[in-house]
Amino acid sequence: MFGKKEEEIKLTTLIGEGAEVEGNFSALGSARIDGHIGGNVSVEGTLIVGVSGQISGDVNADAVIVGGEVAGNIIAPKKAELTNTAKVLGDIQTAVIVIDEHAVFQGKCSMDPAEPDKKAAALAEKAANASKNSAKAAMDEVLKDAAPMSKVENSLQDVPAPTEAETPQGGDMQEVSGQESLTQEASAQEVPIQGATT
Repeated sequence: MFGKKEEEIKLTTLIGEGAEVEGNFSALGSARIDGHIGGNVSVEGTLIVGVSGQISGDVNADAVIVGGEVAGNIIAPKKAELTNTAKVLGDIQTAVIVIDEHAVFQGKCSMDPAEPDKKAAALAEKAANASKNSAKAAMDEVLKDAAPMSKVENSLQDVPAPTEAETPQGGDMQEVSGQESLTQEASAQEVPIQGATT
């Protein structure tokens, strides 16, 4: 499961399955934990928690790949990855997070790392500029569409109001709203029906 990632990561420390460490653990370089650590873990490189690995404490490493259980907060400025067998009960602070299907994560995730990734910042800036440009284009399009509408509104203002002779019932105009008003008006007026006999 971790074979491909292990080839890319040079491990300097290994805590094997069945091993138990009580207290804080720190390592230079990268480490893999397949046993149990009852304390905080600090690794300068990448930390891999294998499927049988368990950590009861906070984790601080450049990058973290969790396949086992972590009951504590994780700080991984570069990347945090939770495989499908992972169970994390705590908060995660990282620049990039990957959570596989069926992984369990109960906590908050903060994507505001202590070490910002320059490449990600450049992409975000490029995306922001692109959205500004597309927003400007969209606004120009709306304004272009609004121009003919204002011409229509202006031309409607030039239409004279109806005179008393043109309004129904000697200038007494009523606004009709809803079906009830229509029914009341219809019953109040006699409407001749063609072909009907009285």
